[in-house]
Amino acid sequence: MSRPFRLITLSAATVLTVGLAGCSVSSSSEGAEAGGDWTPVTIEHALGTTTIEARPERVATVNWANHEVPLALGVVPVGMAAANFGDDDGDGVLPWVDEKLEELGAETPVLFDETDGIDFEAVADSRPDVILAAYSGLTQEDYDTLNEIAPVVAYPETAWGTPWREMIQLNSQALGMAQEGEQLISNLEQEITDTVAEHPQIQDRSAMFLTHVDTTDLSEVSFYTTHDTRAMFFEDLGLTTPDSVAEASAGTEQFSLTQSAEQADAFNDVDIIVTYGGDELVTALKEDPLLSQMPAVANDAVVNLPGDDPLGTAANPTPLSISWVLEDYLSLLDAAADQAP
Repeated sequence: MSRPFRLITLSAATVLTVGLAGCSVSSSSEGAEAGGDWTPVTIEHALGTTTIEARPERVATVNWANHEVPLALGVVPVGMAAANFGDDDGDGVLPWVDEKLEELGAETPVLFDETDGIDFEAVADSRPDVILAAYSGLTQEDYDTLNEIAPVVAYPETAWGTPWREMIQLNSQALGMAQEGEQLISNLEQEITDTVAEHPQIQDRSAMFLTHVDTTDLSEVSFYTTHDTRAMFFEDLGLTTPDSVAEASAGTEQFSLTQSAEQADAFNDVDIIVTYGGDELVTALKEDPLLSQMPAVANDAVVNLPGDDPLGTAANPTPLSISWVLEDYLSLLDAAADQAP
């Protein structure tokens, strides 16, 4: 990443530097958060520069999980994207979001159907003052269209590559709640640290995340690079990135890559594989003459997440899902680690 992430409190002529990349924010958010007058917040991101001239009263979010930031801070959006992955009961709301709405005593916001892309008309109908999309895959055209409706906070540098901490920081700053956002990050970090400490057997094990494995054609395998938030989450959990994955990731900005099964021996440094699929997937990997030689497959050190279940969805960490999934995910990783030599 190329540019520093910095928050400037102009009213106090103070500069605070935060060690994240890809965007810059200018504001006097301290006065806004303390109940004083709002000072415009300016956020630079990959798709442009957004200035929020007045305190947002109506918050809309698009794409994945951005609604979890205001909800975690006690703000109920007027509209948010319906869950289209891992929604086991078909109501468009994942269980950790349901729990938070119940805790806040709030009705479910308007749900935007993004099956075929962003529903711009529905977003406009929600009459937002700001649209949060710090973790998203917005195109420039998407951004320009949304920006006609309300100021938009897009991703800082890479589509679908915003780490959960940075998603919280950007979205909370747009709400004038930067301090609350930092406290949320601190609370989650402490919870992760405390829970991971109870699972010492996975510490320093190397892990990779296979994705989109076609059991009918195993001539190629795909995996998430270090630019994907699922792979980034491994580090939070005390796992390490295999050199093979790190080296492949260094030459691209893509969040996933595909490699020929004939080169599967490149992944001999992988202790644990995490993937999506059923038992048939693991069986297919073990029966394949090439992929079965990968140590993680040979040792049954595979975490097989249900792709259509909230548990599998939460492997991609978000502000509310982390607490919901943490213990269960670590227990599955424990079981895999027990199989690795």
